[in-house]
Amino acid sequence: MSDALLDIEPGLAGLAPSVGDHLRGLRGPLHERILATVRAAMAAQGRSLTGGQGQGLALGVQTAVDTFVDAVADPARELTGTREVFHALGRTEYREGHRVDALRTVLTLGARDIWAFLVEHATAPAGPGGPGATPAGPAPADLYVIAGALFGYVDALAGAAAEGFLAEQRDTAQDWATTRRRLVTLLVQPDPPTGAVLHAAADAARWPLPATVAVFSVEGTDAEHVARGIGAGALAAVVGDAIRVVLPDPGTPGRFDRARQALVGRRAALGPTVQRQQARLSYRLSRRALTLHQQGALGPDPVVSCDDHLLTLLTAWEPGLAGHLAGTVLAPLAGLRPTTRRALAETLHGWLRRQGQVVAVAEDLHTHPQTVRYRMRQLRGLFGPALDDPDARLLLTLALHQRPTGEPDRSGDG
Repeated sequence: MSDALLDIEPGLAGLAPSVGDHLRGLRGPLHERILATVRAAMAAQGRSLTGGQGQGLALGVQTAVDTFVDAVADPARELTGTREVFHALGRTEYREGHRVDALRTVLTLGARDIWAFLVEHATAPAGPGGPGATPAGPAPADLYVIAGALFGYVDALAGAAAEGFLAEQRDTAQDWATTRRRLVTLLVQPDPPTGAVLHAAADAARWPLPATVAVFSVEGTDAEHVARGIGAGALAAVVGDAIRVVLPDPGTPGRFDRARQALVGRRAALGPTVQRQQARLSYRLSRRALTLHQQGALGPDPVVSCDDHLLTLLTAWEPGLAGHLAGTVLAPLAGLRPTTRRALAETLHGWLRRQGQVVAVAEDLHTHPQTVRYRMRQLRGLFGPALDDPDARLLLTLALHQRPTGEPDRSGDG
């Protein structure tokens, strides 16, 4: 907004002092008329001037009229105070849930009525002279100058209100994002917060605490956009290097499916449904799954579910550990020729999966049962009693899941 009315309409400098005196004399009836117009405009919007925001708007209108009347008489005076009033009204409009153009509509109607009022009093005959008499109205040429100043002035006030509205919107969004991020962090942190702390954070975020949750890890940084796409009360915040989404009560019919659909086109890992107090478990699983997915370990589907990849998560949880396990457990195969090692590893893997059913293993490997029996005799010579020990068979199964052909680790990092 300009610092002075003279900046809006330079022609004000040429008005006679009597024009300003005339407007000042109309201040009282002008207040009453404009407040009536504003009251009607507010009523059309389903609002009134009796509440806190209405009283603030009434005071703002009165301030705007007073400033304009005084500025016509002294067009070089600063308008900063009035600009700040309407900037604050714009902020209040946002907090009250109104549209950004609602206040502009009121201002436009008020400006039209001020103009009509001035025209009426400019054409009315002057009253008798003497102390306190209202000076004669401005000439038509002066009215045009006042009109330019009036409508430019109202546009400037509307601009100040819009700036306040947008500033409040921006500040609220930043505060809201901070509030939601704090709640997400509380839910997934290592040490569960006390009930009072969690309830206070949930109340601040206007998020009813659910009985169960699922935490998703999603590539990207546009957490708010992702949360809106998923809907259903989803909370989202950037934690670490990805978006973490907390979905309340994921067992609700259709909720998980909608989340999947909203994440199409993104790489994401859907954590398992857990009790709210175990949200960190769902978070840790989805976080690790997303990392493995980015490394190409969980298949081509962009959106994966942790529950579909539990074995991979288990064996790949600690980098290098599964490789060390495979190298240790499959050590008896290490000294064999590659073709022999591969054939024995495939047979052992099939035998473990088929629980020792030789015929079934032979069908799986497209070979003769006698070949399977021959290889198993070789394997018993290599592994001995381990093939009859349940724990050893479990380790062998995990090792062969990691290295199906039994080849030694050549990476040097275990």
